[in-house]
Amino acid sequence: MVENQSDTFDIGGDLTVNRLGYGAMRITGEDIIGAPDDEDEARNVLERAVELGVNFVDTADSYGPGVSERLIGEALDTESDDLVVATKGGLLRNTDGDWLPHGDPDYLRNAQLASRDRLRMDPIDLYQFHRPDPDTEFEESINALAEMKDEGLIRHVGVSNVSVEQLDTARDIVDIATVQNEFNVANREDDDVLEACEEYGIGFIPWFPLAAGDLDDVEGIDEIADDHDASPHQIALAWLLQHSDVTLPIPGTSSVDHLEQNVAASGIELSDDELDRLS
Repeated sequence: MVENQSDTFDIGGDLTVNRLGYGAMRITGEDIIGAPDDEDEARNVLERAVELGVNFVDTADSYGPGVSERLIGEALDTESDDLVVATKGGLLRNTDGDWLPHGDPDYLRNAQLASRDRLRMDPIDLYQFHRPDPDTEFEESINALAEMKDEGLIRHVGVSNVSVEQLDTARDIVDIATVQNEFNVANREDDDVLEACEEYGIGFIPWFPLAAGDLDDVEGIDEIADDHDASPHQIALAWLLQHSDVTLPIPGTSSVDHLEQNVAASGIELSDDELDRLS
């Protein structure tokens, strides 16, 4: 029987989640614009994730935009004590598929209200600043999230796509519960950010945890996968879970079968030798 066997992490010190979560970017249309071809199947994926023991779901208002949040609000009991839902604000979309940073404080306050309505949550468990905006002072954007936390609109604040310096700047303003940066077995450029999260006890949410499927250059991963009767993608997830105690991988998919394969990866135990080979 497939079930989430990952251990737990306390986001912000009080939201206990199984470390293998689900990223809901893929339950949208092509180029992450519009609704998926089959909304019922998207809801099935979300419901099945919870059935398998996934109790941490991550999304963003820019996925769709708004589509992913709406489907989560429709399919799941988002105010359940047994489920933690995170979303992000700070990126605009257009029909060309662009991702446009927009960190204006008033916009973030408005975006949070819209996210809360779609997700059917009050307050939002974890609200993350999606990306620093070169046209807005970083401190102004973070101050907006700190104010929303003080007002009880959100429980915890996270940041995404930040450097160690930006993380430290944010921490001077408000307690930071999570950081979400690109990180996987094939791309470890932000290892310094992960190390800072380990030092501070902050959850590290690696986006693109499967390197968008591009694992061909990871030496030894195919052989290790064969030894475990697993796929290279499953080994990549197992590596993330064992690489650090603060990682919270959120592989995304629009397929129930693929979801079950991802969750099964939580039961793979890599040996020290295998970890060394991959590292």
